[in-house]
Amino acid sequence: MAMAVAPQHRESSGSGSLNKHLTDNGKYVRYTSEQVEALERVYAECPKPSSLRRQQLIRECPILANIEPKQIKVWFQNRRCREKQRKESSRLQTVNRKLTAMNKLLMEENDRLQKQVSQLVCENGFMQQQLQTAPAAADASCDSAVTTPQHSLRDANNPAGLLSLAEETLAEFLSKATGTAVDWVQMPGMKPGPDSVGIFAISQRCSGVAARACGLVSLEPTKLAEILKDRQSWFRDCRNLEVFTVFPAGNGGTIELLYSQIYAPTTLAPARDFWTLRYTINLENGSLVVCERSLSGSGAGPNAAAAAQFVRAEMLPSGYLIRPCEGGGSIIHIVDHLNLQAWSVPEVLRPLYESSKAVAQKVTITALRHVRQIAHETSGEVVYGLGRQPAVLRTFSQRLSRGFNDAINGFNDDGWSLMNSDGAEDVIIAVNTTKNLISANNPAHSLSFLGGILCAKASMLLQNVPPAVLVRFLREHRSEWADFSVDAYSAASLKAGSYAYPGMRSMRFTGSQIIMPLGHTIEQEELLEVIRLEGHSFAQEDAFVSRDIHLLQICSGIDENAVGACSELVFAPIDEMFPDDAPLLPSGFRVIPLESKTKDAQEALTTNRTLDLTSSLEVGPVTNHASVDGSSCHLRSVLTIAFQFPFESNLQDNVATMARQYVRSVISSVQRVATAISPSGLNPALGPKLSAGSPEALTLAHWICQSYWQVLPQVSSCYHLGAELLRSDSVGGDSVLKHLWHHPDAILCCSLEALPVFIFANQAGLDMLETTLVALQDITLDKIFDESGRKALFTDFAKLMQQANNGFACLPAGICMSTMGRNVSYEQAVSWKVLAAEENTVHCIAFSFVNWSFL
Repeated sequence: MAMAVAPQHRESSGSGSLNKHLTDNGKYVRYTSEQVEALERVYAECPKPSSLRRQQLIRECPILANIEPKQIKVWFQNRRCREKQRKESSRLQTVNRKLTAMNKLLMEENDRLQKQVSQLVCENGFMQQQLQTAPAAADASCDSAVTTPQHSLRDANNPAGLLSLAEETLAEFLSKATGTAVDWVQMPGMKPGPDSVGIFAISQRCSGVAARACGLVSLEPTKLAEILKDRQSWFRDCRNLEVFTVFPAGNGGTIELLYSQIYAPTTLAPARDFWTLRYTINLENGSLVVCERSLSGSGAGPNAAAAAQFVRAEMLPSGYLIRPCEGGGSIIHIVDHLNLQAWSVPEVLRPLYESSKAVAQKVTITALRHVRQIAHETSGEVVYGLGRQPAVLRTFSQRLSRGFNDAINGFNDDGWSLMNSDGAEDVIIAVNTTKNLISANNPAHSLSFLGGILCAKASMLLQNVPPAVLVRFLREHRSEWADFSVDAYSAASLKAGSYAYPGMRSMRFTGSQIIMPLGHTIEQEELLEVIRLEGHSFAQEDAFVSRDIHLLQICSGIDENAVGACSELVFAPIDEMFPDDAPLLPSGFRVIPLESKTKDAQEALTTNRTLDLTSSLEVGPVTNHASVDGSSCHLRSVLTIAFQFPFESNLQDNVATMARQYVRSVISSVQRVATAISPSGLNPALGPKLSAGSPEALTLAHWICQSYWQVLPQVSSCYHLGAELLRSDSVGGDSVLKHLWHHPDAILCCSLEALPVFIFANQAGLDMLETTLVALQDITLDKIFDESGRKALFTDFAKLMQQANNGFACLPAGICMSTMGRNVSYEQAVSWKVLAAEENTVHCIAFSFVNWSFL
């Protein structure tokens, strides 16, 4: 093979071995720098050119004319291999740096734990010695050994003492971040590892509630401190943060006096505010520290109009320790230690204010995730949604959360006031006539014609309902609780000139919603999306005109494994081509888990599954309640609902009536959904909730079993079950329902109506259809089959109905569809009549799908 040699040109030193390639006869083809440059240009456009493209390249570039096409093919192969190796090497270096940093953190944590063990051993030895030598003084010794004196807050009115207080705060914070000042235990469900966000711990046996996190972030320390000090940018519950005083500390540090306000998470508790000192300083070892603590005295406070809506909380020494990491990035330690004054909230809510897990999820973990998200976006690896930059999408999420929090809290200094109720206090109606939907950046998007904003809100206690499961259901099955006409009213009001209540046009919701993702965080704990609701007008003149509604929506906390995490679904109507500064009027749901304690089982409120709290809650000393079984209240959560509606001045009363009725309807729907998805709903004593008029689940299970065994001899001759449905001689009583519910085959029952609808399904059936017991009742039998499947089904169904009571029908292998549109294959299926045992009449038709799976 000919070799192309160009001795008059010097090889590019940067190309290295790319300038020469081994041929079939063992010789190297040397490329000039001009040839390599031409090949690199093509590689940048197309790393894997076709044979025709390589031949075209030779024709278009005269300097490559003496290179054979096969040699150029080899060059591109080697170039791709080099690029792959480079990327893999870079990835491994990144992983290695992360593992090295994580190993360092784990070694430091191990040293801290060893110190803590040594300290406990010494204390234990001392206590044993005291007990043996001075039994009478044992109590006093015990108190001196285990009691930590409460630190008295310094007076912020004395500037000379602020530096001393700042240095003391620094020392206490460092002892918590890297020492043994707090008895830290690992956060449940947050095990450290190479793919974890960081190392998380919560406090036990300390005053207040505390959480700690440490992790690796690919940002420089000064950038990290700048982001974290801007608390409103990442802490969604921070309503306000004002810096009143800034002065140098004389040692290179900076002291700031801050006043901040924190939203209340529900309508049942007041908000919190803090008056704190913040100290920022660079340590001698190169670390950057930002620490903060509460000051004594009244200091700054809320507006007089809203003073009664706040409770002054205390921040014990907390902050951030940021250390530069070799190779770039930083190792960060975060400590949050708070006293949230739990005495000021209703007794049933106190676990929320006494939970270190809640502080960890709401503040500590959120801070670390936010800076990692910023670092991820800075790296350029984020995929934009609908052409929007990450900062814009993040702003949308913050505006939705802030608007929802404003609606829940209804601060007087924002212009909110309560309307007179109709005698029932289950739904609170608040009005704001000073708050118009005005866009700060673009007056053209302002809706100044509105008379104001009306908010209908309520809170309730849920029993045995996983927050993540409930919010995920509300997100995926909007038609189960939402009224399309109300959505249409809110959307039309935002278009300034459409239909106004009560004369808006009648709409028909098709039941279809399309979820269009905009973005999500790294851990996917929060999703930002656009929802399109498909609807059409009832009016004859525009019956075929689409009246689709678009909602901007955030959904968070749908990971069932996140301990103590709050789950939210917040949405706001938007225009189809919404601008970056589009006005938003958020509404939605928030479900907050309440961490149960041992005493909670004895002092729990006597209740069924769902209880309206607003009628009987009082703030004050702990009172005794009737004791209930601890297992029935181990999973409690508070659901808060808030819906906002714009209105014109002359329609305020009409909109208020509509809003109150609508929120009550939503509450009723949510209660129904909560009952259906509650794990205790499978209790055989209660049975899964079926449609009105149907028998209890246990009775229906017996009917399904008995009817099946009547047709079993005929079925077995033509139908081979993957798993026997039930053994009548081995199960009985309540076990029948349990066996049926957990059977591996999908078992469903449908009604005998002209258009059969499903009335029951076991767990496998619900999984196959990707639905719930509540939504099941809206699914017709024909919806789960395609056209050919429906023809075969109706033929066999008709034959089945013509047979005697013990009739059955066998269906060959086929494909059906879930409610989410996914194809489901099954090996075989059988249907039979379910007979009411006493009357020997046909109650419904049962189906069993064997060995089903998603395609």
